[in-house]
Amino acid sequence: MPRVAVRVLMTVGDQAEIVADVPPAERAEPVRYPAAEVAEAAGVPVETLAGRRLLADLGDDDRLTGWRLA
Repeated sequence: MPRVAVRVLMTVGDQAEIVADVPPAERAEPVRYPAAEVAEAAGVPVETLAGRRLLADLGDDDRLTGWRLA
């Protein structure tokens, strides 16, 4: 399973907006994941997710899992 670098742009309600950790001109639209799920997997409080750089596993279905701090 490929590992990718991502960045949490912000949290909106109970969701975290995730983008690839690449220059802004190269980014696709943000994808939302449950903030609590991302925070728990990465071992950080939800309140500190915004701006964090993480690594995640990219599944065959293009879903990210296995969140951890970069």
